[in-house]
Amino acid sequence: MTGEPTLLDRLRRGRGGPPVPGEPTLLDRLRRGRGGPPVPGEPTLLDRLRNVRRPGTPRRPLLAAWVPYVMVALVAVASLAALTLRPAERQRGGDADYVVVAAAAGLRWEDLDPQRTPALWQEATRGSVGWLSVRSAHSVTCPSDGWLTLGAGNYAAWDTRAVTGRCPAAEPRLTQPDGIGANLPEQPTVVRTNQDRLPYGTTPGALAESVRCTVAVGPGAAIAAARPFGRVDRYVPELPADPAKLLGDCVLSIVDLGTVSGDGVARRAAVEAADRTLARVLAARPQRSLMLIAGLAETDATSRLHVAIAEGPGWEGGWLTSAGTGREGYLQLVDLAPTVLSALGKPAPEKLFSGYTASITPGRTADPAQAMQGAQDADRRAIAQRGVAEIFFAVLAILQLVLFTAVIPVLVRARRHAGPLGPPLPRRRLVDLSEAALLAAGLAIPAALLADVVPWWSSEHPAWMFGSATAALMVLGTLVIRLAPRYPRTLWPLASAAAIGVLVVAIDLATGARLQLNGVAGYSAVHGVRYAGLGSVGLGVFVAGLFLLAGSLAQWVTRRWRPLVMVSFGGLGVVMVGSAHLGADPIGAIAVTAGACVAAVMSTGGWLTFPRIAWAGLTGVVVTITFATFDLRRPPLEQGTLGRFLTSLGDGTAGPAVQRAAAANGQALVDSPLTLLALLGAAMLAFCQFSPWGGLNRLYGLHPAIRAGVAGTVVATLIAGVLGGTALGSAGAAAAAAVPVAVLTALRVLLHAADRTPPPGETDGPGGPLLRKSDDDPVTVP
Repeated sequence: MTGEPTLLDRLRRGRGGPPVPGEPTLLDRLRRGRGGPPVPGEPTLLDRLRNVRRPGTPRRPLLAAWVPYVMVALVAVASLAALTLRPAERQRGGDADYVVVAAAAGLRWEDLDPQRTPALWQEATRGSVGWLSVRSAHSVTCPSDGWLTLGAGNYAAWDTRAVTGRCPAAEPRLTQPDGIGANLPEQPTVVRTNQDRLPYGTTPGALAESVRCTVAVGPGAAIAAARPFGRVDRYVPELPADPAKLLGDCVLSIVDLGTVSGDGVARRAAVEAADRTLARVLAARPQRSLMLIAGLAETDATSRLHVAIAEGPGWEGGWLTSAGTGREGYLQLVDLAPTVLSALGKPAPEKLFSGYTASITPGRTADPAQAMQGAQDADRRAIAQRGVAEIFFAVLAILQLVLFTAVIPVLVRARRHAGPLGPPLPRRRLVDLSEAALLAAGLAIPAALLADVVPWWSSEHPAWMFGSATAALMVLGTLVIRLAPRYPRTLWPLASAAAIGVLVVAIDLATGARLQLNGVAGYSAVHGVRYAGLGSVGLGVFVAGLFLLAGSLAQWVTRRWRPLVMVSFGGLGVVMVGSAHLGADPIGAIAVTAGACVAAVMSTGGWLTFPRIAWAGLTGVVVTITFATFDLRRPPLEQGTLGRFLTSLGDGTAGPAVQRAAAANGQALVDSPLTLLALLGAAMLAFCQFSPWGGLNRLYGLHPAIRAGVAGTVVATLIAGVLGGTALGSAGAAAAAAVPVAVLTALRVLLHAADRTPPPGETDGPGGPLLRKSDDDPVTVP
């Protein structure tokens, strides 16, 4: 347009006015590059902007164009190869000609004593032991539910009505028309209820149908030994004076040792009576028999861990475990039926059992007192964990709500206004206090994980001891990050907090996930859902830290190499989460794959276009199919969650699994305080991105790899939660760890929005070189 200054005129004038004598114009700076005289033979920045290549300058080698893609492929292949590695096979128990199951509802390890219960103590010393999780299809596994689950080999419920207070006794209605066996008239109704109304597809009596004949002693044993139509092959209400012949009539005998309930003198009397009955069974057991002793049910509305002992040829010493738990020393109630058939050399009924055969891992202390009681009492720790976890996450949600509410006015004041009459910036002391509080909040869950190193559960006040340990670790972590020389850098607090979260979870997984099991920020074995590997809370913290750390480091490389950084960290995450040696969570591994794909395509900046979505989706599908192929090729007992689901999908039994996952998501969405943390984090991110005072959009513009890390975290945690049955559990943990440090970084961006790189020779201000493009986002010129 005539009279309109050209771009070159504007560059010569600077910012719009006449040149100042003695001060270089913007055009002079462009000609000089970054501050010095032009180097002969090297193009200046102005040459680069004009896209002019000087004669004689060699062309950029074509190798750089395809090397990142090749390395991305290599990282993906290496990650998948690492997932094929499996843990060493556990020792299988010995075979037997007979199996005797002796069970007492409510029996716990704290009930055993070498003087008062010599028979139980002898079996625990000689055999393999473990903690038994007595989960059934009922919210409270009462004695009738436990006996029915034992006989079904799957999660079952005798009565679906809610339980308040004490459980009803196992007193089924029995008839004995022939005096040899017995009939349970209620059994057909119970079978229909479990198959039609409950989501497990259970067939009560599947264990009895798998053997030729079964002996039942006592009313509870009759429930376990009844066939689906209600027939019990051999039944006596009490153990006879000489039980040798009775126990030798059939290959499987089930003995009801009574119910152990209450406390004090009454409980001790019930335990001693059960021990005397067991002693008579041991004296009359057949040759080459396997004894399975279990506390197979609760007696009130509380959930506990119970006794599990296997003693017989090939079952001497060691910890009991199974493919269903994957943790040494832990067994599920549904694992007992497959163990019975495996010991007898009989196949498990197809599609009916949900448990796995028990196996043995060495390393147990010979003395049961040292192995199962005292400081090693997992039941006591699980009880303390349940109460403290509810308090911790509720307090964390309240504190983060208060913190975000208090930080919003600081964000509003930190925004630079266009005119000279805007409100003053917040004082430096207030900013420092806000940053310290946000940093400590982001370290809360990693500190809670690390606090399980302290035996807080053995304290008289476990909540206070755990809270004190967690607070001390939060303060320590904040000081370490705050006192680091690079703290003034924009992304340093975010990257450091993310690195701490990743390291805490990764080290825990590498050492056996001992901080996860029965940990406040982990999972409880009492719930009967997970016993080993990575829990939903740990997954959320790990994924958030992994992608934010990858995004921070990706800002130090050129745009072409940023996807490689994101994919490399994603590959590491897939191995850590999905490997059977470490996280043992194939669903989480697939979720991390999806998050890594999204993060990689967004790390170079720009919009999430359809081609990018298509490539990310295609990559995720390829990885998922490869992972599923590896899992399906393993033996059924070694398959992970994905392989088991695909197997059930192929044989038409996936409906109950889908129904269970939907029910678990609904319950977790309503009951878990992590849902509140997820919603709170989402609301704060929305404020920081869509309000004029938030600063998050500016942060994403300056550091697009951070936006990619946030997007990858959201995608991965939502997929993992929905497919894993925890709803917003992983997303809530990720939000609790990531949102505070993201708000901290957005606050820094707002405070230094008007900063410019000082001329050579000038010193940096108090904040340091916070937003230098050359420090955090190297310029790349094609």
